[in-house]
Amino acid sequence: MKYSIITINYNNAKGLRNTIESVVSQTFTDYEFIVIDGGSTDGSSGIIKEFQDRISFWVSERDRGIYHAMNKGIARARGAYLNFMNSGDCFYDKDVLRKVSCRRLWGDMVVGHDYHYSDTLKKGYVSPHPDRLSMLTFYEGTLAHQSTFFKRELFENAAYDETKKYVSDWMFYLQKVVEEGKTVQFIPDIVCRREAGGVSESQQKSSLKEKEACLQAFLPAGILRDYQTLSLLDKTTLYRLFAICEHPRGRKWLTLAVKALIRLCRTQRQRRQP
Repeated sequence: MKYSIITINYNNAKGLRNTIESVVSQTFTDYEFIVIDGGSTDGSSGIIKEFQDRISFWVSERDRGIYHAMNKGIARARGAYLNFMNSGDCFYDKDVLRKVSCRRLWGDMVVGHDYHYSDTLKKGYVSPHPDRLSMLTFYEGTLAHQSTFFKRELFENAAYDETKKYVSDWMFYLQKVVEEGKTVQFIPDIVCRREAGGVSESQQKSSLKEKEACLQAFLPAGILRDYQTLSLLDKTTLYRLFAICEHPRGRKWLTLAVKALIRLCRTQRQRRQP
């Protein structure tokens, strides 16, 4: 079996219907579909029953939160690659799985693009892939989770940390990519159409606080301070600087430019002195 599509839901009946319809309409059918509902009381279970002949496994019962529900889905998954298309988020179109399957997949994580659309602004944008994948990527942000296909083996001796409320998916990337050196394959396909106002967006301050605590635990204090300094530059400039530094000729010209800038700053300070 090629894919396991896992959808978790709690009291989001409208979003759940949209997600289910986007999955069952896929033209590529070598997948299993797992729905984990947290005991919703808004009619979600009725929608699941409506589509139960297209769902490989489903359950509606109380759970301990988002990551407990996702881990329950993982425990049931048998596909080569796992995708988490949570309620409200949808496959971008009916041919997503077919297009992804036509590619030669080799990465431990295969990452496409998210499409973010605002009903208020009546416009959207596609999430970019990072110019340079490093610790800095995860200090500044993360990868498109709903648009990632994870090799099932990644979860054999690991799971999402259920003690975290908002950032376990981000922490999983951090551990697998930065600490363990697992491979990431970027593909040009738009995989997911994102629902506006996810949990991390609506609880932004709490999410940021939890992320900062994880970074303090993951990075030594001196290294964390270096990243805090680097983050003072905007992301685009920072990635461009990194790209320049990776080429000998670029490093030479960048060094000369920085030295000239330092001399200019010193001259300006001296002129201001009485």
